[in-house]
Amino acid sequence: MEQTDIKSLTPEELSREMAALGEKGFRAKQIYEWMHVKLAESFEEMSNLSKDLRNRCKEHFRYTTLEIVHVQESRIDGTRKYLFRLEDGNVVESVWMKYKHGNSVCISSQVGCRMGCRFCASTLDGLERNLLPSEMLEQIYAITRHTGERVSNVVVMGTGEPMDNYENLLTFLKLLTGEGGLHISQRNVTVSTCGLVPQMRRLAEEKLQITLALSLHATTDEKRRALMPIANRYSIKELMEVCAYYFEQTGRRITFEYSLVGGVNDRDEDASELIALARPLNCHINLIPVNPIKERDYVQSENERIQAFKNKLERNHINVTVRREMGRDIDGACGQLRRKYIEK
Repeated sequence: MEQTDIKSLTPEELSREMAALGEKGFRAKQIYEWMHVKLAESFEEMSNLSKDLRNRCKEHFRYTTLEIVHVQESRIDGTRKYLFRLEDGNVVESVWMKYKHGNSVCISSQVGCRMGCRFCASTLDGLERNLLPSEMLEQIYAITRHTGERVSNVVVMGTGEPMDNYENLLTFLKLLTGEGGLHISQRNVTVSTCGLVPQMRRLAEEKLQITLALSLHATTDEKRRALMPIANRYSIKELMEVCAYYFEQTGRRITFEYSLVGGVNDRDEDASELIALARPLNCHINLIPVNPIKERDYVQSENERIQAFKNKLERNHINVTVRREMGRDIDGACGQLRRKYIEK
């Protein structure tokens, strides 16, 4: 008998599953709370369920938990990078970051990635598979159990392209932000994409209050194609149109992620072109000093160049920040820790 992944079920789906087992509706609420509030690691911990029901649950359902393989902690800022083993032996990584306004977790949405962005370690070995909603949630739950501290912000910006795993992403978002679970505010959730236009449009029509972050990284199609193969499918014009549509549907401003690569996209003319793209939109620009990876020869822009780029945007009334570098001493770039583990 194929087991159902119980931690990926919505409350309504779980209620139907309990009814099929001949159980009353309140059992679904109890189990849902054990999974998503008390963060139980097994059915055995669910002490207010009968032994018979726990055994039947073990028979009918798969209970997803992640094994912590390795934790690296930054001596600079306390950031922790986690490597988790999935049930099939694959590994994914997540990052826990401590800020004054609360703890933030950056999670992976796929094992590997097929987008091929030139500056990213996540994509070097291609895509292995999508993560289930339960596997995305469990990254947050496992970190919460390990640190003993509540997570208040979630960023889906680790390994993988979230929009390439659209249906599982949507279920994950509903479980994460819905009542009865961790109930994290949608406004405290950010989803990053390299620019899959049809999925961005679908997400806009869900009218969620999450932040959508577009990995832009270049201001012309030619330059973007050199950095990001997805640019061969969708032009910057199409991206700007769907960003405007997202704001129109949700009222949420877009974030543009812009990795500054020395001598590639950090010149004054790049700043001018970025201003021209940003000005018509309600957006925020997040400048990211690129995290060098040994498989590529891209280098980080010099600090003076980063500051000059930021200053030019600000003078033109563009909302901009330079991302604070977290965990630089612990394989900070997406995919680095996983890749190092696989090579070993």
